[in-house]
Amino acid sequence: MTESNNGKEKKVIFSALKPTGDLTIGNYIGALKNMVALTEDYDCYYAVADLHSLTVENVPADLRRRSYDFLAFFVAIGLDPDKCTLFLQSHVPAHAELAWVLNCYTLFGEARRMTQFKDKSKKAPENVNVGLFAYPTLMAADILLYQADLVPIGKDQQQHLELARTIAERFNNRYSPTFVVPEGFYPKTGAKIYSLLDPTAKMGKTDDNTAGTIFLLDDEDTVMRKFKRAVTDSGNEIKFAADKPGISNLLTIYSIFSGKSVREAEVEFAGSDYATFKTRVGECVVEYFKPIRKKYFEIISDKGYLNELMKKGAEKAARTAYRTLSKVYRKVGLVPAP
Repeated sequence: MTESNNGKEKKVIFSALKPTGDLTIGNYIGALKNMVALTEDYDCYYAVADLHSLTVENVPADLRRRSYDFLAFFVAIGLDPDKCTLFLQSHVPAHAELAWVLNCYTLFGEARRMTQFKDKSKKAPENVNVGLFAYPTLMAADILLYQADLVPIGKDQQQHLELARTIAERFNNRYSPTFVVPEGFYPKTGAKIYSLLDPTAKMGKTDDNTAGTIFLLDDEDTVMRKFKRAVTDSGNEIKFAADKPGISNLLTIYSIFSGKSVREAEVEFAGSDYATFKTRVGECVVEYFKPIRKKYFEIISDKGYLNELMKKGAEKAARTAYRTLSKVYRKVGLVPAP
C-alpha cells in the first residue's frame, strides 16, 4: 500500500495491455474505461506490455507504432499521468530481471499446466517458443515488482494470477515476507462485446477478419460501414434474447455508449427496422468517441510529449520496481553492485 495525499493508505493496482493488435471498443469497455475510475481510489501502475508482445510474431514497426498509440489513448481517455504511473514495460528492466529470478522459483509442472500456453501452442505450432512458456512468470514479475494488492483480470487470466500468488507465497515462506500476495480485482464492467460478424465470438484486437471489430482508430465512415454490415437475426423485432445474439450484441453496444438501459433501448427502437437500428448504433458509437479521438490525434502528433511521458513514467515505475528487486537480490544471495 502507498500513502495518499490525505494520509490514508491506498491499495496498489497493476494492469497492463499487450500491444499485439489495435485497441477496440471491447478493450475500452473491458479495461480502459475502468482504468480511469480506479485512479481516484487506488495507486495505479498502468503499463504497455511490449515485452509480452514478443512471444508472438510482430512487425517491428507495428509494435513501435502501437506502443505509442496505446500510451496516447491512455491519456486521451482521461488517464492523468499525475494521478497514476504510465509506462512501457521494456523501459523498466527490472521486469525482465525479476522474471529470471521467479523462473527459478517456478516448478516446470506449474508452468506446463497453463492453459493459455496450450491453447496458443495449438494456434501457432510453428512458434512454440520459450518466451510463450515463461510468459506467466514475466506476468508475475510485472505484478510483484509493484507490491500490487489488486490486479484487474478476466477469466482468461485467473490461472496466471494464481501462479503469481503461488510464486510469491513460496518465496515469502522460503526467505521472509518480500512480496504482497495479490488478489484478483473484478471491477464492474459493461457486458462482453461480441464480433459484429459472429455474435457468438468475442470482439478481439487480433481477429483475422477485422470487419467484425470496431477499432478505436477506425474513422467515422469505417465505423458506420461495419455497423451497417453487422450480422442480425431472423425476424424483425429488436429485443434482447438468447435466440437473437446479433441484435442482443447491438443492443448491448448501444446501451453502453448511449447510457441507456437495454430495456430503454428496446422501447426506443420498437417498430424500427434493422437497418435503421444498426445505423443509429453506429452513430452513437461515433459520437461517443469523437472527443477521445480528437484528443488522441493531438497527443499522437506530439512525439516529444509522448517521449517525455514515457521517460517520467518509467523513472517513477523504476523507483518502486528496484526497491523490490534489490530486496529479492539480497535475499537470494546476490552481491550488490559496488
